[in-house]
Amino acid sequence: MSIVPLLGTASFDPEAVAILSAAFDDAWGRIKQSGSSLARPAYERGAREVLAKCIIEMAQRGERDARLLADAAVKYLAKNYKE
Repeated sequence: MSIVPLLGTASFDPEAVAILSAAFDDAWGRIKQSGSSLARPAYERGAREVLAKCIIEMAQRGERDARLLADAAVKYLAKNYKE
């Protein structure tokens, strides 16, 4: 699953979409590498959607730093969705 389908009605230029995609891929890679149960098939779709929405919401407020977007999304998921 890519972040692009979740952009919905949000309007981002191609450069921003590339940044959001990189942030999403980085965040999801960290979740998988951590061994989190959220990366298991039963939870993967929901966890990925939460990460994407967090990144998109931050980007809508103007954030364009891929590392910061990924960091915040991983922290949000860890804080709000216990394993």
